[in-house]
Order: sequence, then C-alpha cells, then structure tokens
Amino acid sequence: MRPLTDDETKSVFEKLSKYIGERLDYLINRDDDDYCFRLHKDRIYYTTQDIMKQSSSIEHEHLISFGVCIGKFTKSKQFRLNITALDVIAPLAQHKIWLKPGSEQSFLYGNHVTKSALGRISENTNQYQGVIIYAMDDTPIGFGVAAKSTQECRKADPISIIAFNQADVGLYVREEDSLI
Repeated sequence: MRPLTDDETKSVFEKLSKYIGERLDYLINRDDDDYCFRLHKDRIYYTTQDIMKQSSSIEHEHLISFGVCIGKFTKSKQFRLNITALDVIAPLAQHKIWLKPGSEQSFLYGNHVTKSALGRISENTNQYQGVIIYAMDDTPIGFGVAAKSTQECRKADPISIIAFNQADVGLYVREEDSLI
C-alpha cells in the first residue's frame, strides 16, 4: 500500500472527472472525515485516513482490501474504473440517464442502453460524456459513456444506442471472483 505517483493520480482524476466533473474536490475535501487514495496490488482504494493507518499495520501479503476499490491499473498502466466505485461517484454525478423499468434487466446483463430503454436523460449531456445510469426510482445501477448527446437522443431511432455500458451492478454476479 502506497500513495499514488503523479502520473497515477493524473490518470485516476482524469477518469473520475469524466463522471463527476469539477466536483472532484468533494472526494478529497470532505466535511465528515479525511479521505485519500492508495494503491495496493494495482488497485486504487478510496479510504479514510484512519482506516489507512490501521491497515498499514497488516502485512502486505495478508492485506486483501481496505476502503472502497474504485478501480485498477491494467498491465499497460491504463486506469479502469470498477463497479465498486458507483457508490462513490453516483452522488456527485453531473450527467445521468434513467432507464424504463422493463429495460433495467437488459442493462444489468451487460447490454448497452438503447433509445427504447431511455426513461430520461439529464440536459446538456455531450457525446462521449461519462454518465451514471439510474433506475426510475433513482437507484444507481451502473455507469457508461453517452453515445449521443441529449439533442441527438430526441431524434434517434428506437434501436439506436444511447449509452455504452461500462459497468453495471450485474457485474457483482458475473465477475464475483475477479472484483476484489
């Protein structure tokens, strides 16, 4: 477990800013406690300073996890956001998509969001902008990248893809062995 280097921090913050924009400061400068990012076995953890200090007393080989795993670095050193980060980034999201109740299951199986599945979309969403996908009852169920802007969605065909699925809560079942 170690602090992030400058390049790693830049990579993590660039990916997070796609979803939460300028609200990135709220992750670090919180009122309730002091939070930090730490790297352990190519995974980035978001945790409080207290938990980080307590976990430093555990041997590196025996430490499995601490805090919230928000993502990992691939072998080519690119940062990939994990579904476990959803609880961290969803309250701070700028751009959101809500799915119709009948289409949630399709999304949870790993399919992209089509126009026929779209319940609502937040205004001023640009193409290739990071979006959080919600059920109609405002429960976050995943995140992805907008394939079309808000204006293009209004004119799109019912079968055209509106958002690309990057992660959904169905991954907890499909990839339970490799998440942590």
